[in-house]
Amino acid sequence: MFEQVMAAQQRLAGQAHLTPVMTSATLDERVGAEVFCKCENFQRIGAFKFRGAFNAVARLSQEDREKGLITFSSGNHAQAVALVGRLMQIPVTVVMPEDAPLTKQAATRGYGAEVVLYNPRQASRDELARDLQAKQGGVMVPPYDHPDIIAGQGTATLELLDQAGPLDMLLVPCGGGGLLSGSAVAAHGVLPGCRVIGVEPALADDATRSFRTGILHRVDNPPTIADGTRTPSLGKHTFPLIRERVSDMQTVSEGAIMAAVRFLFFRMKLVVEPSGALGVAALLSGAVKTAGRVGVILSGGNIDHDTMTRILTDGLSSR
Repeated sequence: MFEQVMAAQQRLAGQAHLTPVMTSATLDERVGAEVFCKCENFQRIGAFKFRGAFNAVARLSQEDREKGLITFSSGNHAQAVALVGRLMQIPVTVVMPEDAPLTKQAATRGYGAEVVLYNPRQASRDELARDLQAKQGGVMVPPYDHPDIIAGQGTATLELLDQAGPLDMLLVPCGGGGLLSGSAVAAHGVLPGCRVIGVEPALADDATRSFRTGILHRVDNPPTIADGTRTPSLGKHTFPLIRERVSDMQTVSEGAIMAAVRFLFFRMKLVVEPSGALGVAALLSGAVKTAGRVGVILSGGNIDHDTMTRILTDGLSSR
């Protein structure tokens, strides 16, 4: 699998942004470690998802590309596939929950995709996407559970290790596990001694329970502010990779997630969505104890006005 990540890095050269690594003396002091934040909020479409989407679509034959693309996503993967479709002149249909952030819906349409909204409390997004695929054709580009998606996402960690140097630990957000499994494969391939820790919301702890029990758990439509982690479970590809390559999983509260978004905004001047701030939340809340050199993947920055206003306002009222 590591060879696939390396091949994806070559495929993405000149297509994905080489995102910066940011540091903060205040963060280092608070957590007692040297922290390196990989800013995928500056990636194309504002999140790491461009990496996996481009890698997967670039691997398709011309015959498959001509069929069009179809996917399902709460937002960032939707935007990524829509942009890749525009770059490669391929029509894209995206199934999105009606409560997905409006900024993500608008951006997906802005890249030229057809958006099909659904009620997540009444229907399954993957089943709706499969039904659409059966009716209109198209190649499915899943949001996380595919080897080419996983390999593409792992390139963010390859870059981080090249930019920051050796790390003792890497903290990675986890939804469906594409980024986490890809990051773990990349880290293990370059630096086997680096401990990779997955972080997810306590309200969406399916991956943590699955990791610890060896049995795949589900949490359907979890009510977390971290909308990018609302996937019901790990997948058939991501689950075994995470069990094999990830050192530990930890969860963080909604309050810790919002506090991390505020810290990144006020202290580091970074706009990071709740899902992207999970690693920093784990550090600041003490969910993960660490020392030495620590990498954190800030997975995205696509947060809508109302959510950011609520998070920042809650912070002011609690002072």
